[in-house]
Amino acid sequence: MATTDPASNFAPWPDRLRRAAIILIAAALGLAAAVAFGGLSAPHAGLVFVVVAGAALVPWHLRAAVPAADESVGARPAETPVVEALIGGMPDAAVLLDRAGRVLHFNAPAAELAPALRRNELALFALRTPEIVAALREAIATRDPQRASYVDRAPVERWMELIVTPLELPAAFGGSEYCILMTFHDHTALRRVEEMRADFVANASHELRTPLAALSGFIETLQGPARDDPRARERFLGIMQAQATRMARLIDDLLSLSRVELSAHVRPDRVIDLVPLVRQVVDGLEPLARERQVAVEMALPPAPVMVTGDAEELLRLFENLIGNGLKYGASGGRVIVSLTEAAAADGAGEACFAVRDFGPGIAPEHLPRLTERFYRADAGDSRAQGGTGLGLSLVKHILNRHRGRLQIESVFGQGATFTACLPAAKAAAPE
Repeated sequence: MATTDPASNFAPWPDRLRRAAIILIAAALGLAAAVAFGGLSAPHAGLVFVVVAGAALVPWHLRAAVPAADESVGARPAETPVVEALIGGMPDAAVLLDRAGRVLHFNAPAAELAPALRRNELALFALRTPEIVAALREAIATRDPQRASYVDRAPVERWMELIVTPLELPAAFGGSEYCILMTFHDHTALRRVEEMRADFVANASHELRTPLAALSGFIETLQGPARDDPRARERFLGIMQAQATRMARLIDDLLSLSRVELSAHVRPDRVIDLVPLVRQVVDGLEPLARERQVAVEMALPPAPVMVTGDAEELLRLFENLIGNGLKYGASGGRVIVSLTEAAAADGAGEACFAVRDFGPGIAPEHLPRLTERFYRADAGDSRAQGGTGLGLSLVKHILNRHRGRLQIESVFGQGATFTACLPAAKAAAPE
């Protein structure tokens, strides 16, 4: 006859309850045998069975009332898996310390910020910045929240803010454990934006102050010594008009740049033919070309060149690039304006608008910074030509909005070529 394991009959039951059932069955059989052979009376056997049952079942009830207490709570609430998971899930760098300043938990951003962090070691061994040390020591001594700002210069310069927060974690069976939570917030992006804004305001103020000072000086002169001098008055009024025009151009460029930046995330959706736009700009700049004695040669395709874009912004882009060629490449005597279609690196088509001048060219060290706001390779010459220092920055932002790119090629003393490439539009009727 096949034999069966008594424990298999209770397999679906919890382990402790299964063991208790087996003990009770064995006790019942043993007591029944003792009563049957006269070794024990029935009342005494019943009393013994009750005692055995209580001893077998009470620990299981306690276990069910506090599930896995010895596994999840432990002696220290801060060392539970729940707390570790919370620290690990925080987006900013976070470190949890005990009351003595030893590391209990830290997340991946904290490990990246301070690679020397180790569990059960003092945090000050890994975080030695004076501002961090002072804030942590003050929080341990006073149990008050602390804040500190500092600059982390390795491996790159970053502006950080530290917040030290004392905590009391409650234990499951009463009491609490005192801990310290350190969180690090990276303010580098905000700091750089603020610096760029401050630099922009300072540069714009400086650029506006120069023509304003000239206007104020000539107005005072006309009101004083040159009041009755027709020749001086005529000369001064011409200079004042030029300065006012320069100031208006600067304000116009600033407004255009702001408008383009506000809509940088919205890609234009109109299909436009670039050929008539280029012709329109060249015709509009004909007086400037005659004034500078520069011949403009156009190499435009007979067929339409279609792109998806904003007509007003593209007109501004062409005006800036052709105008720069006429102003700074005038010594070469001619400027070539061309428009071609080519295949991009990803296999899609693109339209490339290029302006080639034969002027003095641009030194190599200036090429990477030409699209920065108010940057000039030759500040004196740029102001003499009426430049605002914003033209190429505006070109860059317009191309960014159109998902295009700008290429600048120059050999010092042999002229320069500025090429703006725009993604070709899908087949559609032009607007």
